[in-house]
Amino acid sequence: MKSAIHDGSARQPSGGPPPVPGPCAVVSATASLEAEIAGLLDRSTQELRLAWRKFHRSEPPLGLSRDLLIRALAYQLQERVHGGASAALRRRLQSLASASGNGAVDPGIVLKVGTTLVRQWRGHTHTVLVHKDGFEHEGQRYRSLTVIAERITGAHWSGPRFFGLTNNARASSPAGAGQ
Repeated sequence: MKSAIHDGSARQPSGGPPPVPGPCAVVSATASLEAEIAGLLDRSTQELRLAWRKFHRSEPPLGLSRDLLIRALAYQLQERVHGGASAALRRRLQSLASASGNGAVDPGIVLKVGTTLVRQWRGHTHTVLVHKDGFEHEGQRYRSLTVIAERITGAHWSGPRFFGLTNNARASSPAGAGQ
């Protein structure tokens, strides 16, 4: 007959919940984490790069500043202690990041000074003149198109989307609903 195994690798008795760390263990882990994160500030950039390689098994991205390197490592340390994003959340974020037609301003469109944007809204034609430091609408200067769109519609609108400057502005344009 084999003797009982009395080391940490032995299976725990079944039937009960796993042991839960007491409040002292949680405070100790948090204090240790805070000390480790604070210690990142004292490390050299080379040591931070070495820590990145340890976590990611790859080189840090080129051009990553020391500040961002510290922040990314601090996040990794927190994730190690407290857990990271769930698989479902990671999938959702990935699908949002890779979705086409994300509504961003088309990088090919550059509004030159003197350009006039024209938009019909509820039977009234609105024109906006592009200036070097903002926009002009009905004789008033504005810093953003969004403020102008909100004044015209009375509701929150993305200015670039309202004036048709985004990739999906035509697909969900308020032209039919607002004219």
